[in-house]
Amino acid sequence: MQVSKFGGASAKSADAVKNLFKIVESLDKPQVIVVSAMGKMTNAFETLAQYYFSGNRVDCKNQLQQIKDYHHSIIMGLFGDFENAVLSPFFECVRMLEGRLEQFPSMHFDYEYDQIVSFGEMFSTHIISAYLNYSGVSNKWVDVRQVLKTDDFYRDANVDWEMTTKLMNRTFTFSDTSLYVTQGFIGGTLSNISTTLGREGSDYSAAIIGYVLNAERVTVWKDVPGILNADPRIFPDAEKIDSLSYAETIELSYYGAQVIHPKTLKPLQNKQIPLFVKSFLDKDRPGTVIRQESQPIPVPIFILKRDQMLLTLSPRDFSFITEENLSKILALFSQNHVRINLLQTSALNFTVCVDRRENLISMVEKLKEFYSVRYNDQVELLTIRHFSQQVIDEKLKERVVIDSQVTRKNARFVLQSC
Repeated sequence: MQVSKFGGASAKSADAVKNLFKIVESLDKPQVIVVSAMGKMTNAFETLAQYYFSGNRVDCKNQLQQIKDYHHSIIMGLFGDFENAVLSPFFECVRMLEGRLEQFPSMHFDYEYDQIVSFGEMFSTHIISAYLNYSGVSNKWVDVRQVLKTDDFYRDANVDWEMTTKLMNRTFTFSDTSLYVTQGFIGGTLSNISTTLGREGSDYSAAIIGYVLNAERVTVWKDVPGILNADPRIFPDAEKIDSLSYAETIELSYYGAQVIHPKTLKPLQNKQIPLFVKSFLDKDRPGTVIRQESQPIPVPIFILKRDQMLLTLSPRDFSFITEENLSKILALFSQNHVRINLLQTSALNFTVCVDRRENLISMVEKLKEFYSVRYNDQVELLTIRHFSQQVIDEKLKERVVIDSQVTRKNARFVLQSC
């Protein structure tokens, strides 16, 4: 039994879905297919959630129409019309979203976010499951919210492993099908309230299913030939790495490499399930395999995170940064879902580099009530793993370094944006 995960880029258009069909058709069965929202639809649904929560009904209506038009164009490219009976579940799902948006929102944005954004995965899997059946690849659609159970920590829910294991083993039996299609990124509480597992959480969903069902392997299909030592859009000379260990990949994820969701590796490592990263543009290429052991990394690895903010907090009375201070500060970051990418402390300063988010400025205002706050906005964070001084000198040429942190394997630099 195997698990394959397809991200938004693999289903961004009718032609992309047809290519996905060819890959699924060629896969060994039994198989569970995990699919993300199509294209950039998660971003579109996030905007829809913001309009809905703010009470902006005009923009909410227009945004919903854009989302519907996008999916309708893909359906037309796949089926030629909207009349095929296999599409009924999709249109019923659309009506459910429309009904949801007619209600008044609660006062809990993260809750509303999960209820609305989860429709991205529901839309995509209904269309893809319908097209596979229509094209002769028989499959069974599963609402993952009914089997992947979580707590109610909206936008970053924690898995209830005991209940999830029980429900998945009861559902993914392969007794009447060799292929299931289900959603990534989302789950459900014991009360059947939708939750999400954190941005880019579809990889994690695939790993959860692979772990519970004791998969032979999990494959993540992307628009790159495997895991590269850098983002080719930023570093044109990026090279593919043939194999990585679980530990190395977890480190890369932690530092911000946009390849594998940080939570993905742990459940696979627990059962020694190999993870393959392959290209949906060329399914026959070997890609990258992640397993317990691997060869030494032959090249330095570069991770550049843009759109960052460097924050430094200092007590107003020149008292020390104590464990109690740190606990309160970190709790505030967690409550606001602000991810810390670099952290340094001294007797009088607490410095972090964080992702810029819509709620970051309001959090900074709260911090100003207790601390003196300095910040550099719109900076970049460059991590060089397995570095040498020659590599550092080359990458920092003509760049302005604001702050740095160097350890045995990692050299990290906060830079002014180009």
